[in-house]
Amino acid sequence: MHRFRSMEAMVWLTLCLIWGTTWLVIKIGLEDLPPIGFAAVRFILASAIFYTIIRVQRIPLPASRADWQFLAITGVLQFSINYSLIFWAEQYINSGLAAVLQAMIPVFGLLLAWLFLPSERITQVKILAVLLGVTGVAVIFREQLAIQNTLAFGGSIAVVISAFTAAFAAVLVKSKGRSIHPVVLAFGQMICGLPPIIAYSLIVEGNPFAFHWTGKAVASVLYLTLVGTVAAFWLYYWLLSRVESTNAMMIAVVTPLIAVLVGWIVLDELLPTQTFVGGLLIIASIALTAFKRAAPQAIDKTDRSA
Repeated sequence: MHRFRSMEAMVWLTLCLIWGTTWLVIKIGLEDLPPIGFAAVRFILASAIFYTIIRVQRIPLPASRADWQFLAITGVLQFSINYSLIFWAEQYINSGLAAVLQAMIPVFGLLLAWLFLPSERITQVKILAVLLGVTGVAVIFREQLAIQNTLAFGGSIAVVISAFTAAFAAVLVKSKGRSIHPVVLAFGQMICGLPPIIAYSLIVEGNPFAFHWTGKAVASVLYLTLVGTVAAFWLYYWLLSRVESTNAMMIAVVTPLIAVLVGWIVLDELLPTQTFVGGLLIIASIALTAFKRAAPQAIDKTDRSA
């Protein structure tokens, strides 16, 4: 059991590192690419890779209509709405503010899990952990919380909505998707969620072959496809099947801190003093989540065998 928990912790930390870098990469790619087309290309390539994995490993696709309806609903929430709003919003707000607002995911997740996952009760420890984490993120990015104009305000609202849909999708996956292989889950959601994105991009943004495909744009798409999507979603859905949904969604609280540290190390960006205070609050929130008493694990183990 200790070894299994160590594997979950390693995957959780890996996802924090991956998704902590994607905000910056999205911002870089948006310098040359239109937002929805950028997102569409990312997920078209990722779905092609997932399909190849499914064929090579002979992983069975869902056979029931109910499973495909589930994939369609969660795919629209996760990809049609969540990611298209994020890519659109980052035209008008910086990546740090977007990451701050996405940290609302565990807040929404805590409430949605209470409604859809009876085994995941709201506790004082969970509430305290989420509040500490969100406060820590806000402290780090306090200067960026000022909304400058109407489009920036609209972008901020868009990211909050995207956080809600991402949390809703995660809770539904935890509730109804545990029997589906993580690769099939990600692939099915993408092919169900992509059509609206593709249609909008073709109608509004034009021919993708005519986009400004600089080396920087290509590198951004490849990184987001291979690392930020294929590796990340495979690991995320594996993790979500083994831990409480709120614990998995706490990744969204850590990613802004990672984003600041990456900017400091890679781009030599200024590291604000409040980063250390906010970082301590985030670490405290993770400690509350990670070092809970072991009793809830028995519930999760029973759920997995069902």
